[in-house]
Amino acid sequence: MHPSDLLVPEGSLTVAGVTDYIQSLLDDNPQLRPVWVVGEVSSCKTHPSGLFFTLRDRQDDSILNGVIWKSQVAKLSTPPKLGELVVVGGTIRLFRGRGEYKLYGFQVLALGAGMQALQHQQLRNRLMAEGLFDPRRKRPLPPHPNTIAVVTSPQAAAWGDIQSTLRQRYPGLQVLLSPTGVQGDRAAASIERAIARVVADGRAELVILARGGGSAEDLAVFNDERVVRAVALCPCPVITGIGHQRDESLADLAADFVAETPTAAAKRAVPELESLIEAHRDRQQRLEEVMITYLGGVRSHLHQLRQRLDITPIQRQLNQERQKLQQLKQRLINASQQRLQQSQQRHQFLQERLTTINPQIVLDRGYAVVRNAQGEIVRSSQDLRPGRVLSVKLAQGWVKVKITSTGSEGPAPFSQS
Repeated sequence: MHPSDLLVPEGSLTVAGVTDYIQSLLDDNPQLRPVWVVGEVSSCKTHPSGLFFTLRDRQDDSILNGVIWKSQVAKLSTPPKLGELVVVGGTIRLFRGRGEYKLYGFQVLALGAGMQALQHQQLRNRLMAEGLFDPRRKRPLPPHPNTIAVVTSPQAAAWGDIQSTLRQRYPGLQVLLSPTGVQGDRAAASIERAIARVVADGRAELVILARGGGSAEDLAVFNDERVVRAVALCPCPVITGIGHQRDESLADLAADFVAETPTAAAKRAVPELESLIEAHRDRQQRLEEVMITYLGGVRSHLHQLRQRLDITPIQRQLNQERQKLQQLKQRLINASQQRLQQSQQRHQFLQERLTTINPQIVLDRGYAVVRNAQGEIVRSSQDLRPGRVLSVKLAQGWVKVKITSTGSEGPAPFSQS
């Protein structure tokens, strides 16, 4: 059936007609020309043609997209800043190509920090007080990891970039994917489960949390408390490669290392194989240079020893050593003879003393040893009484005698019977 044969209801409008009609309503409404809109700046991107921004209503999270053309940017009282509550003056017009309405702004007035920024700052202060952002908690990254886990969306370009970079830089590395959503209301819980999955697996030595950039709304998940705590409490080091061009997210502050992009995170995670090979070659070359220098020193020392041997022949050194040994031998003989002579002289002296004090020799000279009845040697006449019997030891034999008298002078003369 030809389109011209179709029955078109009377009064029907084309798409362009509806668009033009709505635009005319907007143009004819005095409340919208101009209009001042209060909202929180949730995203802002600079483009060669101007500033593209999004305002969020802090009551019901409804959003309004807007643009400020380049010619008007210089006239702004203050440029829109993320998280700030502002009043934007402009007109509401339809974007025909997409059938969307936008706020075409000509002036921006700041009203202070928005609710989202305030909540963000409060959470940041609380987590900082707990020590989750303390630089002393940062752990060093393993220099040569064998296994790395990547927490990202398997459909994201970031996953492909990370795989390609790791494969080129460090072949043979085992890369584990813990899939997760990285955008939307359920993304925070999904990221938390993905990190917990890596921890439970236990093989990874390093974790990369990645996403390939996005608007402030898209990246808000990385400011969620669940994600921040999962990063901070992960037992192995974490690198974030979220790819945003704004202030660090709370997940970045809790991570052990922050990279600008997923590719940069992959580069930081592993060394480049070519660099390792080059460094090895450099160390090998330096070792060869050191060995050459050392061997040169050894050769020089050997040459000096040879020269010394040439100056003092071996035979001359042997003769000198023999002379020293002969001198030592003679000194030993002389010392031994002197010691023997001294010992002989002392032996003779002691023998003479023994001869002098020998009791038998005294008896041989006519002396006698007198003992009483108890066998004690008698040395004084005062201890004796007449009538007692004494034993007298002579040079040859002994006799018993009976005392007839005592005195202190010489012996009494014998009487003739």
